[in-house]
Amino acid sequence: MSASAALQIALIAHLKADPAVSGHLGERIFDNAPVGASYPYLTLGPAQEIDDSADCVDGSECFQQIDIWTQEGGSQMSAKTICGAVRQSIRHSDLELADPYALVLVDVTSWSVIGDPDEKVAHGIVTVRALVDGS
Repeated sequence: MSASAALQIALIAHLKADPAVSGHLGERIFDNAPVGASYPYLTLGPAQEIDDSADCVDGSECFQQIDIWTQEGGSQMSAKTICGAVRQSIRHSDLELADPYALVLVDVTSWSVIGDPDEKVAHGIVTVRALVDGS
């Protein structure tokens, strides 16, 4: 398993367990949404892992995109609200990563809401940065 995979598993578990997030999404928090998933829902988008090792430290800097999908006639209000809840949840978290990984730092570096080719859908994007020790 990679540091990025350990982070992915921890993020999904954390967001599902947080009532501030699941209150908006219910059980619709996915790695990859099933066909026909009902709105709103959250999926994981692109991820990047950068080696951040040093003497005696096997470290990684991980980036994970979290996507929020809402459908309210094109309104971005729910997407913004859910992005805010996800941001607050992650910023104040102490994620438990699978051995041998340990979280050093996690933060939300940005979030945005954009339109979608389907004009009834709004797309929220939350970018997470984590430093992970793999020693």
